[in-house]
Amino acid sequence: MMNEIIFYSYPSCTSCRKTKKWLKGNNIPFQEKHIFRETPNKEEMIKILSLTTEGIDEILATRSQTFKDLGIDVNELSLSQLIELIIEEPKLLRRPIITSGKKLIVGYNESALQKLSRHKPKLELKQSVS
Repeated sequence: MMNEIIFYSYPSCTSCRKTKKWLKGNNIPFQEKHIFRETPNKEEMIKILSLTTEGIDEILATRSQTFKDLGIDVNELSLSQLIELIIEEPKLLRRPIITSGKKLIVGYNESALQKLSRHKPKLELKQSVS
């Protein structure tokens, strides 16, 4: 059984809109969460981080104004401090963040999305044929 795809997005983000259009266009079911209103909680953040290949740098928007305004060195923070900071300041997250629970995609990445779409359960494919 495929894990549900969770799509953390922000409506005025171009990459989010492109990703959403791609997911819908490819009939991939997903649960959309507004990244600022439904910010990932501590457990979700730990799960997201566990799926990164480059760790925190992969999901942090280090070029964002919010990040620059904070003037912090992420290397000086513990993981739990960093997670708390992200939950308080979700603008620090790169967008969109898409996770199936097994895979993580950050930003609009069509080749990664195509890999995600290949993991549809066979049962679902049979149902769509009939």
